[in-house]
Amino acid sequence: SADLAQYDAMASVLEGADMVVHFGAICDEAPFEQLLGPNFVGAYNIWEAAYQLGVKRVVYASSIHAVGMYPRQEFIGTDVAHRPDTFYGLAKCFAEDLGRMYWEKRGLEAVCLRILSCAQVTSARALGTWLSYDDLIQLVTRAIDTPTTGFAIVYGVSNNDRAPVDNAKAQFLGYRPKDNAEVFAAQILDDAPAANTSDLAQMRHGGPFASVALGNSGVATMNIVNDAKKL
Repeated sequence: SADLAQYDAMASVLEGADMVVHFGAICDEAPFEQLLGPNFVGAYNIWEAAYQLGVKRVVYASSIHAVGMYPRQEFIGTDVAHRPDTFYGLAKCFAEDLGRMYWEKRGLEAVCLRILSCAQVTSARALGTWLSYDDLIQLVTRAIDTPTTGFAIVYGVSNNDRAPVDNAKAQFLGYRPKDNAEVFAAQILDDAPAANTSDLAQMRHGGPFASVALGNSGVATMNIVNDAKKL
């Protein structure tokens, strides 16, 4: 393991790499001071080390939380302005802008994957936001294997009937998601509470992250099942 906040450590990890798949971070909302090193400085260190070492492309795990405060009834594309729901989402905005700048100023390619939710479907929201493990693997593989990408933002979401985002710009990667959360709909909707229009967790793209106080965990409010695959 290596400390994302330490440039020399990141440069050592990236030595000899052709591409970088960067999924490292604190993966939850937290006080800004806790996120500053791994999520903000860490992103800079990855991009700067990649540039200095001649890496071709950074594939970055961004998040819906970069645009999490948009109302859920708005069907949003990848070109909408940033609208983060948390400090965690703000870090994703920073990294996306960093990636665009390094492409436009230094020619370092980047594909930012705005992942919606990659966990077992346990809520009505997840019927739209689910990204299956198999589709995640396909998306990352296509982001690596596509010969030329420039700078791109795509959504990490499966082929869900209820997907709340426009992912047309992912087609150039050859990403063709296979899974659809609709297979879980009957079970999930039978147990779903009535919609509450005053609840930001239900009414914003960021879900529970949109409703928590800044610096407080969003994950702690979610029903996440630990179904990690054994490698």
